[in-house]
Amino acid sequence: MPKSQQRDDWPVEMPSRKVLYQAKRFAVEEVHEKLADGSSLVRNVVRHPGAVVVLPLIDADRVCLIHTYRVAIDRWNLELPAGTLDKNLPPLEVAHLELQEETGYRAESMIPVHTFAMSPGILDEKMHFFAASRLSPGETAREAGEQMTNVIVTWSEIDKLLRDRQIIDAKTLVGLLWYMRYRTH
Repeated sequence: MPKSQQRDDWPVEMPSRKVLYQAKRFAVEEVHEKLADGSSLVRNVVRHPGAVVVLPLIDADRVCLIHTYRVAIDRWNLELPAGTLDKNLPPLEVAHLELQEETGYRAESMIPVHTFAMSPGILDEKMHFFAASRLSPGETAREAGEQMTNVIVTWSEIDKLLRDRQIIDAKTLVGLLWYMRYRTH
């Protein structure tokens, strides 16, 4: 964005915050935002510790997705493995753990690719996207309630799944589309 259109020159006053709800993995806050004209606006913001999402590259042509049930939307989804940063570990370590827990694979190489905001209008969660390669298969260590299975797909199958709108998970869409556009495989 050209400098003339940026609004980061506004005086920033720290908004007042009040926790409305505290859950195990997130909180909802009421935030009083001070606007440039001096008025204020009340917003509700979901605070989240962040998460990782991992692209498991089986080889040059195949990727491991997980087929998992999501109770919030009452459907089965094809997704990239992912997990919340709730273990007081850095994102790289969580990426290795989540890959092994959800798929059984262990990665010799875990490369940070991108960090993106999931829904910055109401949510402060940042997703740390990694590409995992030189994988070794092993046993999963899925948490109680994680209903999932591995699905190995080729890049041409992924292209068809994306085109046919079969993948609806935002982190998976971002990860696959970014990788397909900017990385060789």
